[in-house]
Amino acid sequence: MKRRYMLGVVVGLVVITAAASLGWIMSQVEQAKYTVLEFHNTFEIRDYAPMIVAEVDVTGKREDAIKQGFRIIADYIFGDNTPTEKVAMSAPVTQTKSDKIAMTAPVIQQGDGTSWKVRFVMPAAYQIDTLPKPNNDAIKLKEVPGKRFSVIRFSGLASNENLQEREKELRAFIKERNLKPLSLAIYAFYNPPWTLPFLRRNEVMIEVPK
Repeated sequence: MKRRYMLGVVVGLVVITAAASLGWIMSQVEQAKYTVLEFHNTFEIRDYAPMIVAEVDVTGKREDAIKQGFRIIADYIFGDNTPTEKVAMSAPVTQTKSDKIAMTAPVIQQGDGTSWKVRFVMPAAYQIDTLPKPNNDAIKLKEVPGKRFSVIRFSGLASNENLQEREKELRAFIKERNLKPLSLAIYAFYNPPWTLPFLRRNEVMIEVPK
């Protein structure tokens, strides 16, 4: 009995170590370029360089929308494009509320008419005219100018409750520094879904004036 228990512990540790290692490796992809101007514990003020994003609008509950948007854009970077070219994964994947409210029957059935913009940051080696063309018309390639953001970073699960609480803390930080919020909150996710919660990097971002 004791031997079985020890074997179970060893197997469990191996699985946890493997998951942690894989999550760490998968997180070491190219990330959006930025410069940290101020650092205050979990808060940062950053200047982001211009970037290109692949964007899709998805309607529904937040947790469902991020999954659906991820799948749509993942298909694009894995080769559902012209000329069937793979695009390297980069980070973060972002999600923010859109100003569009869908009025379709499925939305009414879901009980949530919120529209979300889900974005993948494209690798810096590409220009807007050198990226493969999406076969799915729902995907838009956009150039985003350089902007300044106030950011709060946290680990753990990106539940609605955690995101809302961090957004509240970030807005308080922005107010304390007499800054003006220029955007809705943007949720940024850096890790694959199998990453252990304590190893995950999540962020809430709000644009502020330069």
